[in-house]
Amino acid sequence: MRRSGLGVFAAAALMVGALGSAEARQAVRFDAGVEPGTIVVKSSERKLYLVTGYGSAIQYPVAVGRPGKQWSGEAAVQGKYVSPAWSPPDEVRRDNPRLPNVIPGGSRGNPMGTRALVLDRGQYAIHGTNAPGSIGTFASYGCIRMHNADINDLFERVDVGTRVVVLR
Repeated sequence: MRRSGLGVFAAAALMVGALGSAEARQAVRFDAGVEPGTIVVKSSERKLYLVTGYGSAIQYPVAVGRPGKQWSGEAAVQGKYVSPAWSPPDEVRRDNPRLPNVIPGGSRGNPMGTRALVLDRGQYAIHGTNAPGSIGTFASYGCIRMHNADINDLFERVDVGTRVVVLR
């Protein structure tokens, strides 16, 4: 049976999709000694884990703070926002004084993506991104960036008050 060019292209696209799945969220064995429902970020791995049970978690690829911008410790989800507006924190504004005071939610230049989990520690959040190529890198001023599909998934799984543990 002869394959058409389109069939070969479709098979190649499926293979590329399968290769990319290693970067997608996945259920993993995970034992961090924390209660189920806790979010654990391992900055050195550039991974976020939502602990689903003792010994298991959902693992998501993330971008974390660049050198000198990372933090570690505990926080809690203080608020949940859909299509959040973004006001550049003071440090970002110092480095980029031309930024507007507020970038409306859904705007192309808004770095928050589709959802945000704002933390009770400083001006940090776990949020989507308009720069998906940054996922897996040290890219932010301390926020945790996720693919928009992943923050949408996490957003539905956690509540305000959820414990967040960030490890180096």
